[in-house]
Amino acid sequence: MSEPAPEFARIAPDVRLGARVRLNAFINLYGCTIGDDAMIGTFVEIQRDVVVGPRCRVQSHTFICSGVTLEADVFIGHGVMFINDRHPTIAATLAGTWQMERTTIRRGASIGSGALIFGGLTIGEGATVGAGAVVRQDVPAGATVAGVPARLLPPRA
Repeated sequence: MSEPAPEFARIAPDVRLGARVRLNAFINLYGCTIGDDAMIGTFVEIQRDVVVGPRCRVQSHTFICSGVTLEADVFIGHGVMFINDRHPTIAATLAGTWQMERTTIRRGASIGSGALIFGGLTIGEGATVGAGAVVRQDVPAGATVAGVPARLLPPRA
């Protein structure tokens, strides 16, 4: 059983919480699924149609928009922002032509604090995204990327 919701947290009735989920204060969750043993930090918003897998850690001040999937054992650092639209315009929204770009963070990946993750990407299993990186393209499994824009770093010796 998950712990009761902390004071000053908004958890909509359509949120599905797994067992032993740890929720901190000042969070906003709606329409999402949070897996067993996950931890959601303070000042986090997780939108509709997001899946946070088991044993994931989402640190404070992070925004996870609709269309993001975090597989098992993913670490999301402080202040990470996800984007689900590379070409936002009010015209597309009003015309009903806006399309969400889905993002998948594969098992065991780690996203450093302050990273910005564009929509429509896959970050591979066990990959690492450096703090402050702006990720605009897929990251291969086991790779490390950093910088603005994010670039592949050579493997560690």
